[in-house]
Amino acid sequence: MRYSGWNVITEGLLGNKGWGRAWRDPAPKAEYDAIIIGGGGHGLATAYYLAKNHGLTNIAVLEKGYLGSGNIGRNTTIVRANYFLPGNSEFYSHSLKLWEKLETELNYNVMHSQRGHIILFHSDGQRDAAVRRGNAIVNQGDDAELLSVPQLKEMLPYLDYNQTRFPIYGGLIQRRAGTARHDAVAWGYARAADKLGVDLIQNCEVTGIDITDGRVTGVQTTRGPIRAKKVGMVVAGRSSQVAAMAGMRLPIESHVLQAFVTEGLKPVIDNVVSYGMGHFYISQSDKGGLVFGGDIDMYSSYASRGNLPMVEHVMEAGMTLMPMLARARVLRSWGGIMDMTPDGSPIIDKTHIDGLFVDAGWNYGGFKAAPASGWCMAHLMATGATHDVAARFRLDRFRTGNLMDEEGTGSQHNLH
Repeated sequence: MRYSGWNVITEGLLGNKGWGRAWRDPAPKAEYDAIIIGGGGHGLATAYYLAKNHGLTNIAVLEKGYLGSGNIGRNTTIVRANYFLPGNSEFYSHSLKLWEKLETELNYNVMHSQRGHIILFHSDGQRDAAVRRGNAIVNQGDDAELLSVPQLKEMLPYLDYNQTRFPIYGGLIQRRAGTARHDAVAWGYARAADKLGVDLIQNCEVTGIDITDGRVTGVQTTRGPIRAKKVGMVVAGRSSQVAAMAGMRLPIESHVLQAFVTEGLKPVIDNVVSYGMGHFYISQSDKGGLVFGGDIDMYSSYASRGNLPMVEHVMEAGMTLMPMLARARVLRSWGGIMDMTPDGSPIIDKTHIDGLFVDAGWNYGGFKAAPASGWCMAHLMATGATHDVAARFRLDRFRTGNLMDEEGTGSQHNLH
């Protein structure tokens, strides 16, 4: 069924009894042309674009839990294209353009809201860095605008502008940036991929990768072996574990990134706001909850939960920037498993095993990258060639030293 306002009204009058399943629940076939390991946003987007852009419909997406049970449902929902370095800049620009057409293309409301993203700065040095970043964003063809303190006070009157340690000097805004509903993105891609004939197989954990004479031949799963000549590993924080099944060691550490949401409040925060000194970011959901987060927990883990020291750190940063938060009650928190690379930039590439591909290392940027990641991974798997906007995301850059240190944190991005 195609979703429309007319269908919503009609079904409401008829007791909502005519809605069909959003996607099928098929049993796995013995063989596919391609298998995508991971039923999150990137995996589902890859399957959708393989079918839509390249006509490959004999595809299976294998998810060990339920679709959207990983990082796609465990993030702070921010969508932006305000990256600085060549390589990242054009990639996230492409992703933002896909976001702007996504709801129409998928016929699904992912609640994409271009409410603007503001990065605050707190020193002369940070102002200079914001100017450089803004110029790079504009040169890429996207929007960026420097905001003075009076402009900020008009837009964000609730900030503490005269903090003793970190007074606010101004901000950099990208007005086309914003938020989307994280799990709705997974549902939209799943429904659209299913409509094109892709098999979405839940509760099907991959336990091994079959390789013969340097070529992938299929996978072993909890629901039996499945043959395929092409396999894509798109499993975010589990990338190192899945790659190990193929005898690979990826340059990735997995860390937990916590996020929090408060009780529902009246609309107060119209934009996404990032605190330049506290690594704190916040927005308000359509339900009224304040959604915010901060740094990763500084230890390796595969647990989808964090520890209290980082909770305290995030709350301290939020209170420093917005003292009004003291009266809001936090309802819940969650953790996403972040696949951190040494330079803080992702990987979309072939591996040394013929037919085996990897999409990983998204660090803090996974949610906003989902459309372009799927687009580029699908292009790579279908054609064997790297897409132009992902040309710098090569796996061998960690061997050659041609790194993309977006945050300028050196060779141990996982520690920052």
